[in-house]
Amino acid sequence: MRTIDHFVSGEILPGASGRFGDVFNPNTGQVQARVQLATEAELDAAVQAAARAQVGWAATNPQRRARVMFEFKRLIERDMNALAEVLSSEHGKVIADSKGDIQRGLEVIEFACGIPHVLKGDYTESAGPGIDVYSMRQPLGVCAGITPFNFPAMIPMWMFGISIAVGNSFILKPSEKDPTVPVMLAQLFMEAGAPAGVLNVVHGDKACVDAILAHPLIRAVSFVGSSDIAQYVYQTGTAHGKRVQAMGGAKNHGIVLPDADLDQVVKDLSGAAFGSAGERCMALPVVVPVGKKTADELRERLVAEIETLKVGISTDAAAHYGPVVSAAHRRKIADYIQVGIDEGAELVVDGRDFALQGFEQGFFIGPSLFDGVTRTMKTYQEEIFGPVLQIVRAESFEEALALPSEHPYGNGVAIFTRNGRAAREFASRVNVGMVGINVPIPVPVAYHSFGGWKRSGFGDTNQYGTEGVKFYTKLKTVTARWPEGAVEDNAFVIPTMQ
Repeated sequence: MRTIDHFVSGEILPGASGRFGDVFNPNTGQVQARVQLATEAELDAAVQAAARAQVGWAATNPQRRARVMFEFKRLIERDMNALAEVLSSEHGKVIADSKGDIQRGLEVIEFACGIPHVLKGDYTESAGPGIDVYSMRQPLGVCAGITPFNFPAMIPMWMFGISIAVGNSFILKPSEKDPTVPVMLAQLFMEAGAPAGVLNVVHGDKACVDAILAHPLIRAVSFVGSSDIAQYVYQTGTAHGKRVQAMGGAKNHGIVLPDADLDQVVKDLSGAAFGSAGERCMALPVVVPVGKKTADELRERLVAEIETLKVGISTDAAAHYGPVVSAAHRRKIADYIQVGIDEGAELVVDGRDFALQGFEQGFFIGPSLFDGVTRTMKTYQEEIFGPVLQIVRAESFEEALALPSEHPYGNGVAIFTRNGRAAREFASRVNVGMVGINVPIPVPVAYHSFGGWKRSGFGDTNQYGTEGVKFYTKLKTVTARWPEGAVEDNAFVIPTMQ
């Protein structure tokens, strides 16, 4: 049985806890490896190593740090196929989707290659008589990231790419469900020229998370996961004096106005709702057609489109999506579907009985479609995180706008229309953090930033881009003068810049 160990100070470090987690192959349902689960002492050893490495790394000029990022980018591109194959074997998403996972993370590394420019501070000459004022951004020290199973390459790179580029060292605690790719990324980062200890990977469960949140040398924690855990991480981390950004769950809506191009909408909805088996915080599991005619036609087209979808193993190039990550998650999705039936929604397409010949023990589930879903239903209020699309009908633009605006989650939303004025008004008024206009999955590019509202995000600063730079640095402002001549006699008066 293969064992996945920690990566500390540039080396594979076997654990000593005697505790392990199972890593499955979702295609077969079989355990393929076991991952070490760290103790508090093992986490502390990694933090101490990171603290030692950070001092010299912070003193390295930004241009040299950027060169490491450039080389890291090249190495990831060199090993893209190998990374994608391992990612798919542990997560279950198809190879093309795994490459997209890696590529979207790589875009943040590309942004980090420009860190010398981004870190430039502000300067004001002669703010007062002989007085200049300037500001600088300095690293925090040791930072940490706690990442989910659904994007084992992208989200770690979102976090450590910016954090390390600005001069911090980093502790990554990836999901124990698919932990191999994060270790491979850390090894490539060392190969790119980063000093040992700048990026460390420590595997673990809640005990490791709690140790991260309480450790006095960890200055900032970034988290992505469910909203309940995000709230816990935010409250616990800030109670220990840390900066915390904690991204939670989602229930993203797609508003379809009567003038929308339904051919394109159906393709977009199919990919956004069922791609990666719906295991995306930016998936689109709720569609809101406006008007009965739009709803009836959209439903008919969606049923026909779903019939064309192919569910297959992750290495099947013809498959639209593969298995979900675990047997427990498959059961959770199936249970939600039953809840929807019990609540009175119409199950138009039922994917619960799907089985793939030759892979009957795999964690596969077919696409499902509900109609007649209402805002009071549990399946509408909560995140299913699976290949389940719900139709919530609206009679007007205002009713459609209210649905995502009043929902407890506020991660992403999309509107499909040819009407520029309607789209502009929707984007301005909707109470959601990320908006797509004829874009079903509106994940911002790397030089903007990612972050939801309400229960989708806890903290004041978003992921990556200039927001990420702000999160991982502290601002220092210097007011300087070089006096000449006689000593002034007003030293006890607060100075003004006159």
